Amino acid sequence: MLEEIAGTVYLLLPLLGGAIAHAACMKFGWFGALARPIDAGRAFRGKPIFGHSKTWRGPLAVAAGTAAVLALQRHLLHPIPAFASLELVDYAALPGGWFGLLAGAAAELSELPNSFTKRRLGVEPGGTAGGLRGLVFYLWDQLDLLLGYWLVFAIAVEPTALRVGISILVVGGVHPLLTLVGYLLGVRPTAR
Repeated sequence: MLEEIAGTVYLLLPLLGGAIAHAACMKFGWFGALARPIDAGRAFRGKPIFGHSKTWRGPLAVAAGTAAVLALQRHLLHPIPAFASLELVDYAALPGGWFGLLAGAAAELSELPNSFTKRRLGVEPGGTAGGLRGLVFYLWDQLDLLLGYWLVFAIAVEPTALRVGISILVVGGVHPLLTLVGYLLGVRPTAR
């Protein structure tokens, strides 16, 4: 059980690299030309498709950061037995750099259905809904990135119920903390 927990946490670490890369881009204005809304300001039935906060910079920055950490795990940490023992799959056998890029981009793009739904219901980017709807969106906001991440990683690692459950607990606990830190550092406009 402890091996599964440690291995799953290790598997999720590249997402942290993606979050850091995206936060740095937002904080320092890097790749500003990519900070354009994915929906290009278009509307669907009179409401924004995704909203102004879902930009091209997000998936690209998260993809690059995720790929960088996965490359670090694969090339520098894998030869060290203590780190190799954490691996749920032989990291040296993982596909090339495109795999990390794809996992990061898929994780970030997995947030789009949530944004689309919230815009339909009149919830502004960064805004909250009230009542049960607000709770559902809050949980969805914390966990939506796991869908894309696991869809890609399922190519190499079996997404067992235990691993997915651990992922939900880890990301559900860490994501709100990272959001708060991002807000305190002036990277995010809201603390949630």
